[in-house]
Amino acid sequence: MATTQAPVKSTTWKIDPAHSNVELAVKHLMISTVKGLFTDVEGEIVIVDGDPSKSSVSATLKAASIDTRTKQRDDHLRSADFLDAANFPEITFKSTRISGDESEFEVVGNLTIRGVTRAVTLDVTNEGAGKDPWGGDRIAFSATTKLDRRDFGLTWNQAIEAGGVLVGNDVKVSIDVQAVKQA
Repeated sequence: MATTQAPVKSTTWKIDPAHSNVELAVKHLMISTVKGLFTDVEGEIVIVDGDPSKSSVSATLKAASIDTRTKQRDDHLRSADFLDAANFPEITFKSTRISGDESEFEVVGNLTIRGVTRAVTLDVTNEGAGKDPWGGDRIAFSATTKLDRRDFGLTWNQAIEAGGVLVGNDVKVSIDVQAVKQA
């Protein structure tokens, strides 16, 4: 007797840029933290059978959308010293492996900045799901990771008189994503 396998059910969720944030935090002068965020974020989450191990995530950030609330600093971050947004307009992430359960899990994927791709691990929490006022289904996740900016060719720095450097090498990344279920 032949057995039939149930069809795989997948659900695609489009990241809602108006309700999603990708925030960076970097030490300045070795003593304080400067934060910024990318204001242009898009991507999708595909959930297969409610099983994170079969699911995937992809996202794109526009490098020129970096916003630290200081025009001079933002212009410098967009320049060839840092993100080189003119030559590398997009920062991309594509998952390669997801492990854990539906509430807390790790997403491992390839992050590309300035044409350099490195594997990174995001620690993710499922923040819940619900209906919006227009009848749409929404889901939300938060994630964190820490990067060494030098791994992506972001090596510009300046020594400071008191010792140390102007810009820290560790970048803390905090992500809050809300996504809308696609038909």
